[in-house]
Amino acid sequence: MPQILILGAGHSSPFLIQHLLDHSGARVVVADRDRDAAERRVGDHPQGEARGLDLRDNDETAALFAASDLVIHLLPPQLQPTVARLAVEHGCHLVSASYRSSEIEQLHDKARAKGVALMTEMGLDPGIDLMSAQRIISDIQARGGVVDRFLSYGGGLPEPSFTGNPLRYCVTWNPRNVVMAAEHGARYLRKGHFKLEPWNRVFGRTWPVDVPNLGVFDAYANRDSISYRAIHGIERVRTLVRGTLRYPGYAAIWHLMVRLGLPNEHLEIPKLGERTWAELTEMFLPDPDEAGGARGDIKTRVAVYLGLDADDERLAALEWLGLFDDAPIGIAGEHPAEALKKRLEERLPLPADIRDMVVLHHEIDAVFPDDVVERTLSTFIHYGEPAGLTAMAQTVGMPAALGARLLLDGQLTRRGCLSPTDEDVYTPVLAALEAEGLRFTESVERTTT
Repeated sequence: MPQILILGAGHSSPFLIQHLLDHSGARVVVADRDRDAAERRVGDHPQGEARGLDLRDNDETAALFAASDLVIHLLPPQLQPTVARLAVEHGCHLVSASYRSSEIEQLHDKARAKGVALMTEMGLDPGIDLMSAQRIISDIQARGGVVDRFLSYGGGLPEPSFTGNPLRYCVTWNPRNVVMAAEHGARYLRKGHFKLEPWNRVFGRTWPVDVPNLGVFDAYANRDSISYRAIHGIERVRTLVRGTLRYPGYAAIWHLMVRLGLPNEHLEIPKLGERTWAELTEMFLPDPDEAGGARGDIKTRVAVYLGLDADDERLAALEWLGLFDDAPIGIAGEHPAEALKKRLEERLPLPADIRDMVVLHHEIDAVFPDDVVERTLSTFIHYGEPAGLTAMAQTVGMPAALGARLLLDGQLTRRGCLSPTDEDVYTPVLAALEAEGLRFTESVERTTT
């Protein structure tokens, strides 16, 4: 019996784990630093095993990799290169929901020589978004068209009726990724021009996106859009943006937290857990006698520093998040981002009676030799189960599970680095998703120039 090693038992893992336990025909070992979390995911399934694992334990980690035919990476993205190197070293395939990186690409030849497949970006975003867009793009190119404009958006949100907090947001995936969403900044193309957003400006530049059947969202640019010219084979595209969707108002509030400096994983604060939230916020403010400083309570001083009126709703949102509280932060870590991560988990849980929702939306303009311009709108909306599996867990977990099964069943025989934009990956995965009711709604409008 083959063995699958799943690294990580967090928010995105439950559907993946249960699907592979029930359908893969493999032994499934779930390993996490929190053994209790792994045990909750496995339950008493006869083909499952829960393990507590610290990747720094070289002997135990090596033994687990050596005993496995395939490893699925659901740990923080920065650990993906380490996991990939271990997979190649021990001759087991890798499936990951994290972005492909240069470190992964550098392993291509070695992985192929060892008969190992490294399949990254097999989640929702990146993952389903890339597969669905590539299917449209390949069809356009097969008909002689050239993609001129490509906008691709994704978001994981509570259902539209939710108004339970000022951000209209709930944490349904790794909260660290929410806190550090802008850490890499963003670059994209607008009408043939390179556009750059440094990390401290990403949330300050948004634009409206009207998603069919849902309404208008705010969008902001996500990481490196320009690299997707080569990934999708659309080198002549003039506008190319990959963006994130949020309900209106979210980005404006988060931009204030970025301006304060809270999403920071580098500045160490000794005994941070013993300090209060007001003390942490105070650290980012100028002293009253400095330029930009002000006197008064912490809320007043934050308002002056950020240029907000006392009755500004954004200031009220910061207060609701507890940034001015005298309560101890209560974490073991020493970085502001770790404190903010804990606060989001405390203040922004998904209520039991609220469904989460994932949204993917593409807008693709193509020009054809007969001067026809074709605009394709493609939208994916999926809801989770109240008090049950989240849409995020389902849509991140299913592509990874299907990729794992393609490799273990021998349907996918290429080795080295594989991409969700490869036809032998996206064709069977999209077909399997559609068989489960996970499909895009598409419309095409044609005009003549």
